[in-house]
Amino acid sequence: MNLQEKVAIITGAGGGIGRGIALKFGSLGARVVVADLKLEGAKETISLLEKAGAKGLALGTDITDQAQVKEMFKATVDTFGKLDILVNNAGWDKIEPFVQNTSELWEKVIAINLQGPIFCIRAVLDHMIERKYGKIVNISSDAGRVGSSGEAVYSACKGGIIAFTKTIAREMARYRINVNCVCPGPTETPLLAELTKGETGAKIIEAMTKAVPFRRLAKPEDISGAVAFLASDEAAFITGQTLSVSGGLTMC
Repeated sequence: MNLQEKVAIITGAGGGIGRGIALKFGSLGARVVVADLKLEGAKETISLLEKAGAKGLALGTDITDQAQVKEMFKATVDTFGKLDILVNNAGWDKIEPFVQNTSELWEKVIAINLQGPIFCIRAVLDHMIERKYGKIVNISSDAGRVGSSGEAVYSACKGGIIAFTKTIAREMARYRINVNCVCPGPTETPLLAELTKGETGAKIIEAMTKAVPFRRLAKPEDISGAVAFLASDEAAFITGQTLSVSGGLTMC
């Protein structure tokens, strides 16, 4: 499996799962555009890529702003001449019961986890259609397949991403554009650490770990291999699929 000379945009790659995917892609020969709301995190990822001999570009991008998303795509093509792969990884959540949510929280969760990926996909499709080539991998979540207590609207968004993936895969198949979805289970990331601070958070982590048949949380590198495969030409005849990478948490 290799991604030699492929150009990939990975959103939310300033840390966590996104950084793991970026480093995997770099190791396989891709030129990686690291797009993240936190530019410093994106620059850190690029530094790690360059130390390993890979090439990349750091962009500070808010995926909830369609103008910034368009600029992200333009900067990619201006720098590397093309785009082959889009990985919609950026996401955010807050764990609390639905009845305690505010409408402002709903709007933020929907904007980041559903609307943002839609913006990103629309921004790249014309280019991919013209070239009759493209790989799109959307990072959803097992929460979108089976639900997750304390993550009602997030789960709804991630379920929406799965449905959106399948529909775009159908529409884009005639142009040889593969569109697939990876659903991580609970994963050790800075966001999860932030969401599970304190005594209550420790109990949440314990419960998550017990729910996984492998009895551990995923690490970013557990996710990155699956994404790299779906982004590679070895997956040329795979489209519209949803793959859980969750240690057996979801078996369906």
